[in-house]
Amino acid sequence: MANTRSAKKMVRKIERRTEVNKARRSRMRTFVRKVEEAIASGDKSAAADALKAAQPEIMRAATKGVIHKNTSARKVSRLAARVKAMA
Repeated sequence: MANTRSAKKMVRKIERRTEVNKARRSRMRTFVRKVEEAIASGDKSAAADALKAAQPEIMRAATKGVIHKNTSARKVSRLAARVKAMA
């Protein structure tokens, strides 16, 4: 357990930051899931709209340090390829 005042303060800061990051990660995953559900349903226009909404969320997660920049680029790229490949 933290002994010094500064260590105790860091524990409090980390707890708050963890909550924010969890919320951001959850929000991003929700947007990604909406794209995947639209792809599964076979509705290309809905999938394209969902991707348009998901892309900024994924990139925002990278900007805020929730996920790595390359991970966000890979996720967007793969989702875009799947939407494009729809009949």
